[in-house]
Amino acid sequence: MAYILIPVLIILMGLVAYSLIKGIVAFLKTTKIDLETGEGSTATDMQLAQNKAMFARIKYQALAIVVVAIILAVSR
Repeated sequence: MAYILIPVLIILMGLVAYSLIKGIVAFLKTTKIDLETGEGSTATDMQLAQNKAMFARIKYQALAIVVVAIILAVSR
């Protein structure tokens, strides 16, 4: 069972890192756009993309925690 769950955990960890980087890039672009235009009152497309990426990161982290819990339960 661990032979299946460890690769799944590694894939989920990669997805967490990808979502985090994607969210940070969207945040930096949002900040740059806000500084250049002087606007910051409404949600832009980049801010929505940032929120979407960060929500995906949270989902992948939760799944990774579940996989770790299963690995720990199976190893006992």
